[in-house]
Amino acid sequence: MTKFHLHLVSDATGETLDSIAKAALVQFAEAEAAVHMWSLVRAQRQLEQVLLAVDDYPGLVLFTLVDADLRRELEDGCRRLQVPCIGVLDPVMMALSSYLGAESQNLPGMQHALDADYFDRIDAMNYCMAHDDGQLPNDLSTADVILVGVSRTSKTPTCIYLANRGIKAANIPYVPNVQLPEVLQQDADTLIVGLTTSPDRLVQIRRSRLLSLKQDIETEYVDLEFVKDEVATARRLFTRNNWPVIDVSRRSIEETAAAIMTLHQRRIGAV
Repeated sequence: MTKFHLHLVSDATGETLDSIAKAALVQFAEAEAAVHMWSLVRAQRQLEQVLLAVDDYPGLVLFTLVDADLRRELEDGCRRLQVPCIGVLDPVMMALSSYLGAESQNLPGMQHALDADYFDRIDAMNYCMAHDDGQLPNDLSTADVILVGVSRTSKTPTCIYLANRGIKAANIPYVPNVQLPEVLQQDADTLIVGLTTSPDRLVQIRRSRLLSLKQDIETEYVDLEFVKDEVATARRLFTRNNWPVIDVSRRSIEETAAAIMTLHQRRIGAV
């Protein structure tokens, strides 16, 4: 295992850098990074603290700084310390500038501005929380997406992820012999997606859930034959209603949400 120090220097929250670093690090199974996050670095005094830490813990420096003076000082400091220093957004910014024939505004934290998209995300999050697990079934016609699936098919976390992308997502649990809300039977414009998974994996997840809650694990809820029938019945429901189906057995929340967002974009004609 190769251990090293990784410094992430941002003039905003550092969320972009963190995501990029994680996406890259997973490709190196034999490497373990000690991550030092430096967010909201917008003054020389703050940058001096960063360089002192880089001197104490030398390692790769990744940054997203738009202020030219701060960028230059960081790059010069890293050069003196003989550590690599990379502006991760530079290739994208240069390509956009060349393609658009325009210069960047160089304003830090613009992706977090309180614009219409920001308030759309807040509205979507409020909607997601209010319509979680079958709540307010008479108000589902205002959803962008409705997820339907048996218990423990990642409906709620997927809805939360979609809400962070500005999509109003609700979820309805499929329970055998329990009637679903009427809005699901109507020919509406709302995208309805069925989530399914393998029965074996579902039983494992449910058992872990019951154990964490210190509840009885010898119930139909975790009986393999019962779960197989439950999943099969739900799948037939999805097919009968011509709902797109996503198998979440081997998908992360992000991958499931990405597939749903693609379906949503196609439905509204955006792609």
